[in-house]
Amino acid sequence: MTPATEADTGFTHQRCRWCGTASFRRLLCPVCASSDLKTEHSRGPGIVVQSRVVNRGTGVARNESLVRFPEDFVVPCRIVGTAPHMVWVGAAVRPARGVHAESVHADSGEVVFELYDPAGDDEPR
Repeated sequence: MTPATEADTGFTHQRCRWCGTASFRRLLCPVCASSDLKTEHSRGPGIVVQSRVVNRGTGVARNESLVRFPEDFVVPCRIVGTAPHMVWVGAAVRPARGVHAESVHADSGEVVFELYDPAGDDEPR
């Protein structure tokens, strides 16, 4: 087991240079409408604030969640690497890596996370 690094748990987002608001995938700041955004790396893992299981379109159950990061921005995403109904509110997540991340099409723009144990478990659940 190796200690988790910022690259393992954090996530890239934008911060407004005018008002300091953090956001994700925006062309303009959601607070002041400035287009002067800089890219930053989040301080830590995200926390699931909403989770649901859906199966529209494919007939296969999948998870759709909202994840909040320490900088107080929320990202709509999919949690992979575990059964869709096993994702709970309050779970820590990090960007998916390995086979799960590669199975998502880069063209879709879909954000994919995996469950993460910040207590030192460096392996995905």
